[in-house]
Amino acid sequence: MIPFEQYQAYDGLGLAELVRSGQASAPELLEAAIDAAERIDPKINALSQKLYDEGRASLASLDAGAPFAGVPFLLKDVATAMKGTRSKQGSRLFVDAPLAEVDSTLTERFHRAGVVIFGKTTTPELALAPSTETSLTGATRNPWDTTRTAGGSSGGAAAAVAAGIVPLAHASDGGGSIRIPASCCGLFGLKPTRARTPLGPLIGEGWGSLSTHHVLSRSVRDSAAMLDATEGPAPGDPYHAPPPERPYLFELGVEPKPLRIALQRRPMSGMAVDAECLRALNEAAALLESLGHRVEEADLPGSWDELGYALWVLVASNVSLTVRRRVEELGPELTPDVVDPVTWNAVAFAATLNVETYPAAIQSIHRQGRRMAGFHETYDMILSPTLAKPPVSLGTLRTDNPDIEAYRRALVEFIPFTQLFNMTGQPSMTVPLHWSESGLPIGVMFSAPFGDEATLFRLAARLEATKPWFDKTPALSP
Repeated sequence: MIPFEQYQAYDGLGLAELVRSGQASAPELLEAAIDAAERIDPKINALSQKLYDEGRASLASLDAGAPFAGVPFLLKDVATAMKGTRSKQGSRLFVDAPLAEVDSTLTERFHRAGVVIFGKTTTPELALAPSTETSLTGATRNPWDTTRTAGGSSGGAAAAVAAGIVPLAHASDGGGSIRIPASCCGLFGLKPTRARTPLGPLIGEGWGSLSTHHVLSRSVRDSAAMLDATEGPAPGDPYHAPPPERPYLFELGVEPKPLRIALQRRPMSGMAVDAECLRALNEAAALLESLGHRVEEADLPGSWDELGYALWVLVASNVSLTVRRRVEELGPELTPDVVDPVTWNAVAFAATLNVETYPAAIQSIHRQGRRMAGFHETYDMILSPTLAKPPVSLGTLRTDNPDIEAYRRALVEFIPFTQLFNMTGQPSMTVPLHWSESGLPIGVMFSAPFGDEATLFRLAARLEATKPWFDKTPALSP
């Protein structure tokens, strides 16, 4: 078996190259990942399901020519089906959910890319929170400081990648759930354009178009190569993103043109931003200017009162539908005790809405998309903090918190930047360019016009080369 130090020294494409060159075998990589999971996961609680035998069985059908052939991989335990397994969704309500009869389209594409899925990662209940702490799985811990959150809702994925269990892992983002945990755990996290990756065949769109899926990774090239492998519509998709001009992996070798970048210091909601997050932002702005880009402060258009309400309508309505359908399957009465208090709050709010509220919310986010399209006629990109605070202490944002008002305050104070780009559908990435004096990772966020992941990847590759982060790993070893 490959020693952990050697296994952790490679990104996903690097591990695949070891397999292709004969320096390692796919079974060796899988056993190294399983050994790392067994040793590390008790410290961070990132795995919700161990699918070791399924991973071993899948090696027999591995395509040696796939870009990630033999690379160990983890699937987020929500919204993406894998045949013969459950999606527990971080919820007591789904702990005995039926086994999936088919793979989702995205899972099929992950398999085709060559990854070996050997487990699923923790998520807050129904992916609803920016921290991964539920009554079902308990708290997922940040490998950089196990008293802090790993973020959410892809917190298990982020913790597993940061700790070295896998070099990249599946993640999804309906309000920041790729970028939040990436920032908390010192990773690269790109939320693709709306409908860049498919959600079928069981789902048409996630959370009224807010949610999209991709990966969390330590390297930019892993993210680009996996998006190359998974992007594009599937038959019957209700809509799709504009096709890329060429592979994203190719873009990493293209020098970005001088960009005019809007610097957003304060969120649209007006919430305060921690000094450490502003320090990270200022350092990033200075770095960009040294690379020849023009950075200037600007206010983004739109009303947060309107947008925040529209966001909650879309999220709460979709969460309520999921809960109600599951309760109908099981037969029990719909009562607050079937889910965590934060989830029940969404169900209760949705019950107060009239039939016109949902289309009105859709119209609100579409108006904002047009406002932002106009904004990008002036600016090529937006630079902002990813989060308004460093990773918060565990217990702050758990979904089993009965004090809903305290939870709401903590939520709006922590994540006031990310949700805008779920509503507009724009691609947005967090880049790990800063660590606090206490050693906590703090990301900065870049958001591009609709459909323009290419420019994000070009810039990310340049930043990665200028201020490398790959070798920054937490002092958490097997």
